[in-house]
Amino acid sequence: MALALAAGPTPARAEHNPLTLIRDAEIEHIIRLYATPLFQAAGLEPSAIKVYLVQDKGINAFVAGGMNLFINTGLILKAKSANQLIGVIAHETGHIAGGHVIRTREALTQARGAALLATILGAAVIVAGGGSTGAGVVLGGRGVAERLVYSFSRSQENAADQAALSYLDAIGQSARGLMEFFDVLGQQELFSSARQDPYLSTHPLTRERISAVRSHVETAPNAGSPAEFDALFARMTAKLAGYLEKPDVLRRRYPDSDRTVEARYAHAIGLYRQAKIGPALALIDELLRERPDDAFFQELRGQVLLENGRIEEALPAYRRAVELEPDEPLLRVGLAQALIETATPAGGDQAAIELERAMQVDRDNAGAWRLLGAAYSLKGDEAMAALATAESALLRNQMEDAARFAERAVKGLDPGTPAWLRAQDILAATESAELNP
Repeated sequence: MALALAAGPTPARAEHNPLTLIRDAEIEHIIRLYATPLFQAAGLEPSAIKVYLVQDKGINAFVAGGMNLFINTGLILKAKSANQLIGVIAHETGHIAGGHVIRTREALTQARGAALLATILGAAVIVAGGGSTGAGVVLGGRGVAERLVYSFSRSQENAADQAALSYLDAIGQSARGLMEFFDVLGQQELFSSARQDPYLSTHPLTRERISAVRSHVETAPNAGSPAEFDALFARMTAKLAGYLEKPDVLRRRYPDSDRTVEARYAHAIGLYRQAKIGPALALIDELLRERPDDAFFQELRGQVLLENGRIEEALPAYRRAVELEPDEPLLRVGLAQALIETATPAGGDQAAIELERAMQVDRDNAGAWRLLGAAYSLKGDEAMAALATAESALLRNQMEDAARFAERAVKGLDPGTPAWLRAQDILAATESAELNP
C-alpha cells in the first residue's frame, strides 16, 4: 500500500507524542534488499526480524523487543547514499545479534507505563484508515520510553560498531557510509541537547568509535553500494519526499529542470497530495510509458484513481502491480481495497482471496484484517466478517472491540471449526488482558 499520509484522514494521535508507523510496499522491499544480507552475515534469520518505518523528521534508528528494527523517515531523507543507510542498518544489526536489547528487559518492564511494551513486543499495531490501509499508529510516550529502553552503553556501541564492520566486509560493502554518518552525528554535538537528533542521545558517540571506523575504511578494500542499490535509494527518498515534504521544499530538492525518474516520481506524488489529480496522472502515465513493468508506478496510478472514486480505472493498475510483484503482500491489500470499493459480492469474493494470500506473509496487518471483514460482509458471511474484525481489533490492542466481535463470531460459527476455535482464542486473550492490565 501507499504511505500512511497518502490519503484519507491523518491517523488519530494519542497523547504524549506517539510513534507513527508508515507501511509502503516499495520502501519495505528496498529496505529488505539492503538488510537481508546483513542479517544473514550476522547469523540471523531475516524473516524473524521486523523492520518498521517511523514517520519522524529526527535522525534515528533503534532496536526494541529483541528483533524489531525501527528506522525514522528523517534518517532516510537526510542520508546521502544507500551506503550510509546500510551502514546504520549494519550497526543496529550488531545490537540485535549482540543481544543488547534483551539485556535491557528490566528497562522494557519499566517502559510499560509509557504504553510501548505491549506495542513493541506484541503482534502489530497497523491501523487502517481511509484510503490508506497501511497507516499505523503506535501509542505511547516516546520520549520517556526511548530514555528507558533504547539507550546503549559505550561498550555496547563499540561492540555493535565492530560487528557492523565485520558484516559489511562479509557482504563486500564499504564502511564509508557508516563513517559519513558518524560525521553527521559529530556535527550534531555542537547543538544543545534539546536540538540534537535522538540517535546521538541513545547511541553515545565517542572519538574511539570514530577512529576505529575511520581506520577500517582506510584499510578495507571494499567498494560502496552497487549501482542498483543507489538507484533504489534515489527512488525511495523521492517517494518519501513526495509524501512528506511541503511543496516548496520538494521543489528545492527536485527543481523543475530535473527530469530524472526519481524527480518526476516525487513531483507526481506531490501533485497528488495537493489534489492536482490531472497533472499527477499525466506524470505517472509518462513514467509508465517509459517503464510499463514497474509495479510501484502501477500501484501509484491505482491509488490516485481509487481515492478519487475512479474504481474501474484503478483496478487494472492494481492487478498489474500484483502480477508484476506477486510476493508483495501490501500490493494485494491495495487490490483488495479497490475490489471492496466495487461494493459487489463478486468484489468481496476476489478481495477475500487476495487478502488471505497477503496474510500468508503479513498476518500482523490489522488494516488487512479490517478489509477482510468488509470482504466477508460483502459476501454475506457475517460470522467470518465478525471474526476478521475481531482480529483487527486485537492487533490494535482494542480489547473491548475484539471481545465484542469475537462473541458475535462464536454465535454464528459452527462449534469446533478452526474459525470458531480462533474466536475462542481471541476471547481468552481479551480476558487475559483484563486480568493483567
